[in-house]
Amino acid sequence: MSDTYQAVYDAARSKIQGGSVSDALESACRDAFGDVRHIFQAAIWESANEATASFRAAGRPSVLYRPNVGKDGNKWCALYGPNLMEGVCGFGDSPAEAMDDFDAEWAKKIVTGA
Repeated sequence: MSDTYQAVYDAARSKIQGGSVSDALESACRDAFGDVRHIFQAAIWESANEATASFRAAGRPSVLYRPNVGKDGNKWCALYGPNLMEGVCGFGDSPAEAMDDFDAEWAKKIVTGA
């Protein structure tokens, strides 16, 4: 057992008698390591940012509609629909670039001749 772990264990064990385990552990950790709330706050903030990014990504057409991705010549193609003429497609040098182009193409309107 490491010295730090043993110190926390001993402190927690001495404080558990007659109290709650969570309170004892919190107190023992605070005694051993000081106030570490900033570490947990940073972890919570990072998790919140990751969740926000996931929700934003979920709004992308390429995430919502999940086009088929494959190679087309020397480019990657993200295709939603039966073919290039009837569907929406994006191209790029990588699958990620093809998905980005797909998202841009999704928002474009059909231009009709005059």
